Amino acid sequence: METTHRAFVGDARELSAIADEAVELVVTSPPYPMIEMWDDLFAELDPAVGKALDAGDGAAAFAAMHDQLDRVWDELARVLVDGGIACVNVGDATRSVDGSFRVYPNHARILRAFESREFDPLPDVLWRKPANSAAKFMGSGMIPPNAYVTLEHEYVLVFRKGSESRSFEPRADRRYEAAYFWEERNRWFSDVWTDVRGELQALDGDAVDDDLRDRSAAFPLELPYRLICMYSAYGDTVLDPFWGTGTTSLAAMCAGRHSIGYELEPAFREVFDDRVNEAPALSRSIGRTRLERHREFVDRRRADGTKPGYEAEHYDTAVVTKMERGIRLREVTGVDRTDEGYRVEHAPLSTAPDAAASESADH
Repeated sequence: METTHRAFVGDARELSAIADEAVELVVTSPPYPMIEMWDDLFAELDPAVGKALDAGDGAAAFAAMHDQLDRVWDELARVLVDGGIACVNVGDATRSVDGSFRVYPNHARILRAFESREFDPLPDVLWRKPANSAAKFMGSGMIPPNAYVTLEHEYVLVFRKGSESRSFEPRADRRYEAAYFWEERNRWFSDVWTDVRGELQALDGDAVDDDLRDRSAAFPLELPYRLICMYSAYGDTVLDPFWGTGTTSLAAMCAGRHSIGYELEPAFREVFDDRVNEAPALSRSIGRTRLERHREFVDRRRADGTKPGYEAEHYDTAVVTKMERGIRLREVTGVDRTDEGYRVEHAPLSTAPDAAASESADH
């Protein structure tokens, strides 16, 4: 199996390289309005943002920043197929503007934006992204009532384009081979994820200046990988219009899907040229970890006296449901660079022991 991964340096407000209805899934994390590190970017996109901040008008700045994101959501409505899914990872912001402290509810504003574009909201996910500070509040210390809780969670907002789910041909192999294990479904489709943690990318190289390093905070690989497995099948294309360091594309490679990324900063493309070398070992480690965890789950069920009802067709393990029998995990066997990005070769996951079998990955 072969997948393609295109990475464009460009403005996500105009996804000109992507045809209408060419994408099945969006997984992205935009710059968060009213987080100070993104002020300059939004002010470059719209000078009204800088003027509002200078005037101490937080509400106007918040509105102007989201107006720029709205142009990206317009493009997502164009490029997603009917029934396609958009997953938007976002956090709210707390900030003092002109001496007034408040929360700016980014998740609520984005929810309204997608609804107005005829997307149906689906149940969302909260995941905990601990702050670096040990303090769990802001404000007046130990004396009530003027302290405020610290925001340590982010949202994965999930939307479907249109009111109907995607349809597939009966018994489509690319769908059944992309199934997840029963216990993965129970964990992944919970509305609170406590087993995913935020991370910072360590960026090196002459092409990366200090400002880009400060802005290189990324969601952990587990997050896009999990969402890609949940909401797409083999052969689907995943788009990240705020590509950053390419975490979504790396996850798509490991999951055996196509991907497209848009990113304003050319230096991040150079960073990904190094990250992509991880794909073969990383995909193998992720697949083997998933398989080993499933076998441990089966052993626990048997120890409790519960016998799984079916045998997997491609792996030496039992499974709980009939739909899991055809699961076939993929691993990256080769990566070639192209003019637009990368061409990746995949093979069914090998379970033969080698050096990679000892690697650990929390997936």
